[in-house]
Amino acid sequence: MQAEYLEAKRLSQKIAAEIAPPRFYIDKQGEVEASRKLFKSDPLVQAGLAIVERRGDLLGHGMSHASKVAVDAGALVIIEMNGVFADEASGNLLLLAQLAGIFHDIRRDEPDHAQKGAEEALEILEEFNLDASAREAVAKAIRNHEAFRPIGPLDDPCQQLLSDALYDADKFRWGPDNFTETVWSMVSRSHLPLADLMDHFRPAMKGIERITETFRTETGKHYGPDFIDRGLKIGTRLYAELNREREKGR
Repeated sequence: MQAEYLEAKRLSQKIAAEIAPPRFYIDKQGEVEASRKLFKSDPLVQAGLAIVERRGDLLGHGMSHASKVAVDAGALVIIEMNGVFADEASGNLLLLAQLAGIFHDIRRDEPDHAQKGAEEALEILEEFNLDASAREAVAKAIRNHEAFRPIGPLDDPCQQLLSDALYDADKFRWGPDNFTETVWSMVSRSHLPLADLMDHFRPAMKGIERITETFRTETGKHYGPDFIDRGLKIGTRLYAELNREREKGR
């Protein structure tokens, strides 16, 4: 069973390589690189990564997922804050966006993981050199990152942007990453035959398609649907090729 999943993952990555990367990484390359630079160098970010790494993979949401969400959330803050807030506020919010990205799925393997993750993030961040309002802003963003859940608007525009940037960066992962990484990490420890996974494939893709209308920042609304579209192209081709092989085996 593990062998057939590995082969399916290799096939998904082959298909993905034939599809251009999301336009966000082309059009906003400078902002993404600026965020990545902080991600690699900031001691608080590195301390957070060490904590998450010790948890291991959480239902397919491990270090790769957390790192990508953190970098993209930071990039979204840079883009959205262009000329809106002071430089110092922008720098602080960039750091908080990355910390929110790192910790957002720390309780991913539990029910109501956003609320529980927010509570644990608050506890963890008490050991970080951050004031209470900054810690609370990160927790609020984590609390609001689940799709298709009611959320209330935040009074502080910086906190609102932080919350929206985390959400959008997380949902970017519902694009190509979902088919090349996440789904295979989620099922790698299960005993579910690939044929059974295939039976759930099309309904799951319908759920992913719904994400298109949920992006929250202006940048996310512009680029998010492109992530989803490219992911669905990978998924459609993958399903067709795997189904073709399944039919041959019957």
